[in-house]
Amino acid sequence: MSRRLLVSFFESESDILGATKVARECGYKIVDAYTPFAVHGLDEAMGLKPTALPWVCLGFGLAGAASKLWYEFWISVTSWPVNVGGKPLGSLPAFIPVTFEITVLFAGIGTVLGFFLVSRLWFGKRPKIFYDGVTDGQFVLVLEETDAAFDVREIRKLFEPYHVGRMEERVEGESV
Repeated sequence: MSRRLLVSFFESESDILGATKVARECGYKIVDAYTPFAVHGLDEAMGLKPTALPWVCLGFGLAGAASKLWYEFWISVTSWPVNVGGKPLGSLPAFIPVTFEITVLFAGIGTVLGFFLVSRLWFGKRPKIFYDGVTDGQFVLVLEETDAAFDVREIRKLFEPYHVGRMEERVEGESV
């Protein structure tokens, strides 16, 4: 089954932000928004849930710190104890600088891997080009036509205060 989409082009970031808020308040299904740069507040306007990446970063960082501390205690106390200058074998203050570095390393790598996994970005994946040059300076809002009551003229009137340029109706899967 094909999906019918309404593609609206706007002039600025404030226009697409306002139009997105109005479209969501009116109950239209927002498929996506394309912008040439990050527009602050657009994710809230679209009704997107907050990302879990900060928790992924925290988890990987804590896992890195815990595994590094365990490993260093195991080496210096159990596996290969070497008494250097009369210091205790399990000296936690000596382990802190390297633990910090390992925590940052694990958190950074884990966050990048988590981002790729959540975004479904893997090697060899071909991007789905929605519209040529869509992020080269254009602000685009895509709505899904969910039923027969979807009226493009009504939406154009709704978007007029937000300087809507052209509006195109498309069927998903058609070549551009």
